Amino acid sequence: MRIEILCTGDEILTGKTINTNYAWMAQRLGEAGLEVVWGTTVGDDRASLLSAFHQAAARADAVIVNGGLGPTVDDLSQEVAAEAAGVALKLHADWLERMEGWYARRNRVMPPNNRKQAMLPAGCEFIDNPIGTACGFAVDIGRARFYFTPGVPREMKKMLEEQVMPRLLARAGTPGVARLKRFHSFGIGESRADQMLHDIEAMAPGVKLGFQAHYPQLETKLAARGADAADVEALLAPVEAEVRRRLGNFIVAEDTASLESVVLDALRAQGGSLAVAESFTGGAIAGRLLNVPGAEALFRRGVVSRDAAQLAATVGVAAAAFSPDLAQQAALALREQSGASHAVAVLVTLDDGADGVQIGGEIAIGLADAGGVEVRQARLLGGRDWVRLGAVEMGLDSLRRRLKGLPVDEQLDFEKR
Repeated sequence: MRIEILCTGDEILTGKTINTNYAWMAQRLGEAGLEVVWGTTVGDDRASLLSAFHQAAARADAVIVNGGLGPTVDDLSQEVAAEAAGVALKLHADWLERMEGWYARRNRVMPPNNRKQAMLPAGCEFIDNPIGTACGFAVDIGRARFYFTPGVPREMKKMLEEQVMPRLLARAGTPGVARLKRFHSFGIGESRADQMLHDIEAMAPGVKLGFQAHYPQLETKLAARGADAADVEALLAPVEAEVRRRLGNFIVAEDTASLESVVLDALRAQGGSLAVAESFTGGAIAGRLLNVPGAEALFRRGVVSRDAAQLAATVGVAAAAFSPDLAQQAALALREQSGASHAVAVLVTLDDGADGVQIGGEIAIGLADAGGVEVRQARLLGGRDWVRLGAVEMGLDSLRRRLKGLPVDEQLDFEKR
């Protein structure tokens, strides 16, 4: 079955917004064994959209349209879909009622223009959106089946995974349940992970292994399809266990969890709290943590400094020069000042190349808790951004390891010693 992804929006067409939705959809469909053969981007123009719909209908078996389901005047997907299919727009009363309830639960009155989101092509198939007000639907245009999804990424992903992909698999003659198991790791590169897992697919024919590197993390993926959810789980279970065994301590999170959410869950399980001091990273460590819902209940203090000397002055430590000892002292002082059960201090100093360009950096991480203090040292090469991203990830990962009783000083693939 030939699939086309058709993304709408002037902001996408002009490059003002990077089209990450297309990349995610194409990758996810490919992992499920569904072939994407065309990708189209169209602005918010009625004539251009209509032409694009007709062209896609002539060459594809299925078309996923992303965007244009909102309440504003430039959201045209429903109207143009109805025109292309040769049917009228019809009010979907149940969806209108759901939208009104959505606003009422938030003590808000639904704006009149949101009614537009409940106007769908007559005779279309309803596709639910449980987390938003943009109503999904499917309709035949020419020989192709069109599936309309919202542009909001989290809404689109949920709809594609739970509703569109099962329909596509059934249409392609491969009914069943597809699942993607993801492992997020830090400290090993793609080549090493491939060597560690080279024979993993032989354990369970039908499970496909894949990798996606996005420094500083590596995502290891297991894609499987079965008759039903139980069949898929039975297929994946032994392979998942083997991946965990082989990648070991380098796995920082699984599926939708993140390194920072794992850290906070471990901290919460111990009834703990946290204070963070960081130099050079611009508060990125605190920002990662505080982006997790509920983090504010565990976070006691954050100190962001330009360099080691400034950080030392801020936490009241006499030593000012960058050193592992300063990281240790800073973590101890921060823990005492903040009253947090755990404190982490991440210090970075950069090297300057002959041309004045930073080519590497030294990282010192101090970890303090009721059990004492521990220091992690590392040297990373690769430029300013590489060092900064590595320091953020290493600080969070060192804290994860400390909380879970794992060795903190385990060498990374991209660490130079």
